[in-house]
Amino acid sequence: MDTRLETINEAAAFIRSHTEGREPKVGIILGSGLGQLANKIVNGIVIPYKDIPGFPVSTVIGHEGNFISGELGGKQIFAMQGRFHSYEGYSMDTVTVGIRVMKVLGVEYLLVSNAAGATNSNYHIGDLVIIRDHINLMPNPLIGPNLDVFGPRFPDMTCPYDLELQKKALAIGEEMGIPLHRGVYLGNTGPTYETPAEVRFYQKVGADLLGMSTVPEVIVARHCGIRVFGMSVVTNNANTDNVPKNFNTGEDVVEEANKAAEKMSALFMKLIESL
Repeated sequence: MDTRLETINEAAAFIRSHTEGREPKVGIILGSGLGQLANKIVNGIVIPYKDIPGFPVSTVIGHEGNFISGELGGKQIFAMQGRFHSYEGYSMDTVTVGIRVMKVLGVEYLLVSNAAGATNSNYHIGDLVIIRDHINLMPNPLIGPNLDVFGPRFPDMTCPYDLELQKKALAIGEEMGIPLHRGVYLGNTGPTYETPAEVRFYQKVGADLLGMSTVPEVIVARHCGIRVFGMSVVTNNANTDNVPKNFNTGEDVVEEANKAAEKMSALFMKLIESL
């Protein structure tokens, strides 16, 4: 057996043995500063990543590093409180291991969140943006021998972010009085923030948001046949000019994400209720 499959199956078996036979259809990945949504989960069973065979440990500020089983929006869910990034030194198989584990555990819907910088001048700090598409500048996580048990060698990416889920979220946002944008997320490796020249380039190729995560998870989820909804919290406006000041720090990103977490949490719960 492919060693990747052994790792995935062992991790899934461990989680299943610790979650009282629960079979959620919804998975959530909580990004930078957004882990407090986990506080809304009821009847939660918390499993630290360090205890799960084959799971790495989150090393980034704002990522607690827990796999949680519980209820949110009246539905059984799995939540990853913190994610893994390639800039931490992890392979793409490791970065996305949680997605394939959730697939084995029966997840059909994946909700992903992140903190992102805005290249779109119409976005402001604290805004919520539905991800309608992405641009991938990271190594593709499907490079290498295909795991046929999960999906085809060449998966279609015409609609990586589910159109029906986007429509539901827009309606929920309007109903709740939460303004929402729709934009294109560009995923880069990091860990450096973008230079002004890079920001201008990314603007020209159609990026509204810049970040260092999410895209590998979405690619693997779609390869598995999981329906995906993605949302970014705008935590800073990207710099387009060279100025002698650093406007971006990891602490700032987490602080702004925390401020927006309440309204995003409420929207996510309503969206889960509608599934």
